Amino acid sequence: MVLTNAPIAMRLGELNKLSEAIDAPIIPADATNLDELNALIDGAMNHFGGKIDFILHSIGMSVNVRKGKHYTELNYDWLQKGWDVSAVSFHKVMQCAWNKDAMNEWGSILGLTYMAAQRTFPDYNDMADNKSYLESIARSFGYHWGVKNNVRVNTISQSPTPTTAGSGVKGFDGFIAYAEKMSPLGNATAEDCANYIVTMFSDLTRRVTMQNLFNDGGFSNMGVSNLVMQQFMEGEE
Repeated sequence: MVLTNAPIAMRLGELNKLSEAIDAPIIPADATNLDELNALIDGAMNHFGGKIDFILHSIGMSVNVRKGKHYTELNYDWLQKGWDVSAVSFHKVMQCAWNKDAMNEWGSILGLTYMAAQRTFPDYNDMADNKSYLESIARSFGYHWGVKNNVRVNTISQSPTPTTAGSGVKGFDGFIAYAEKMSPLGNATAEDCANYIVTMFSDLTRRVTMQNLFNDGGFSNMGVSNLVMQQFMEGEE
């Protein structure tokens, strides 16, 4: 396995802990920079001594969210930056791998998303648009990867999960509590997400591609739950 993050984010040190725990090298790369992404793909293939079996894109950032800009008053320069980091970088990573013929037959490429791409969560802001674009890239590039060498491309739509990016969203704790009460199985945890990712990387899912897969305890198919209704009924009383 090879780990990567933007050079500026490396200062936090969290990735170093993971690297030591799983004995994996870190190759810093800015996901919006094609030169650095090409170096990342080259470095990974050099480490593996061959092609790559799977790629996980787990990136999300909105400057507008960080700066507290309301959706009706977006800064478009910030919008473009967040779009590039959160969505277009997925295309860039795959394009670099494509040009280098870096993926093994029946490999798997995954991106992480959130259902705000389909439904309105007002405070999720322009990140919802970014995730929608990310999911479209998975479908479009997924076709070409499948035809070329049977590589799968999918996105996993995860329950709201505490992350550095998510913590910047206004009312995020409320998101988590609401989703927990709406979901028959409760929120999928970060570990649940990791387990699903491993499944999607395995040969057990060789024919699954171009899909947006919900890992959310059933939230995506709910209209209302008894727990949520009880909370409103108690408020009326």
